[in-house]
Amino acid sequence: MKKNRLSRRAVLRGSGVTIALPLLEAMQGNRTHASAMIPAPRRLAFFYIPNGVVQSAWNMNEVGRDYQLSPTLQPIESVREEILVLSNLDRIKVAGTDGHAQASTCWLSSAAPDELSPAGYPLKRTIDQIVADSAGRETSFRSLELSCNPYEDNRESIYFDNISWFGHGHVARSMRDPIEVFNRLFRVEEYTNSTSVLDLVMEDARSLGVKLSAQDRHKLAEYTEAVRTVEKQITRVRQRQHDIAKLNPTTPIKAWQAMRRDEFIQVMGDLMILALQSDLTRVATLMTGPERWGSPLNVEGWFEKPIQHHSWTHGQHNAEIRKQLERLDLFHIEQFVQLVKKMRDIKEGDGTLLDNTAFMLGSGLSSGEHHVCNNLPSVIAGRCGGAIKTGQHVRYAEGTPIANLWRSLAMAMGVNVRRVGDSTGLISEIS
Repeated sequence: MKKNRLSRRAVLRGSGVTIALPLLEAMQGNRTHASAMIPAPRRLAFFYIPNGVVQSAWNMNEVGRDYQLSPTLQPIESVREEILVLSNLDRIKVAGTDGHAQASTCWLSSAAPDELSPAGYPLKRTIDQIVADSAGRETSFRSLELSCNPYEDNRESIYFDNISWFGHGHVARSMRDPIEVFNRLFRVEEYTNSTSVLDLVMEDARSLGVKLSAQDRHKLAEYTEAVRTVEKQITRVRQRQHDIAKLNPTTPIKAWQAMRRDEFIQVMGDLMILALQSDLTRVATLMTGPERWGSPLNVEGWFEKPIQHHSWTHGQHNAEIRKQLERLDLFHIEQFVQLVKKMRDIKEGDGTLLDNTAFMLGSGLSSGEHHVCNNLPSVIAGRCGGAIKTGQHVRYAEGTPIANLWRSLAMAMGVNVRRVGDSTGLISEIS
């Protein structure tokens, strides 16, 4: 029997839309010829925990492959060989600015500590967006930003609910409604009959251009190119919509306000995984919750009544409060491990989706009690196509910039950046 061959860019078509295909064996060519194999794309994703962690329950004594898991990290035992735990990675805190806003906003920043935005934060392009500049050329969405913020009071600014930034003052705003995310990724009927808005105005733009100064013509060109980029994104979504049916996604039926806490995080994680699996994007961020927000938080099945995450972090001197905060840290690790296992269960070529992904858990604060940023909690799942040496705990010299990790992850994703923030080199466990 003759085998059918599929292009890596093959799609399913129907009702005027297309759905992107995941990497299938039929796309791999003759598997007896290595040169015919199409390598799976590498992905980069971040899982953010707000307000830091209880350091005494997080930190471990042993390093290497035979380390003993700390109480908070116990859930990673089941995926231990897929995990790299990193200690002593620091971010320099800038005095005079809010510690929590700086934690989330500047965690992934490519800015040096003294490279301040007008708001006083070392905020520049975040490393996910630097990687997306390259990875996004091949996908329908350059990046995906998600948040599991359950609050409706909106008492805090964008600095507390976003970790991804295009640049100074330009936030890659996170989405927190699962149905909205689902519709954005997998339902694009509203675009199927539309024409290019840019094509309709280009003649007028050309006529206007001759009347403008060189600087204004340059600005107009930049603007029209930005519009064209958006339209290309919409076109790519249309062209690559057909095989999500193979993944059998189901529309989340509950509004995010009605979801259990673990359900909310897992649904958003599932949407992220679907987007990565179907190559709709190769870069994603998922916040489990916003920084500092003082509103009560329900974590059903773990706490009998609403909790106060932020205020708890400042009450760690109380043994009972510290015990409850440790339990919340454990909850977040369990949510992360569940998503790691889902990625591990998705076959992709000769490996899995997890094999081709760097999925990092971390926080912009090590401890929310004193707003310190040294020894930030850092756990990476997945090997990113063989670039990451997992199955170990590595402790670096005190003061090692976490920017070294950002630069190393960018390099693993094929993006050669000479410097990121206050980076001083590369992480040896990532090549």
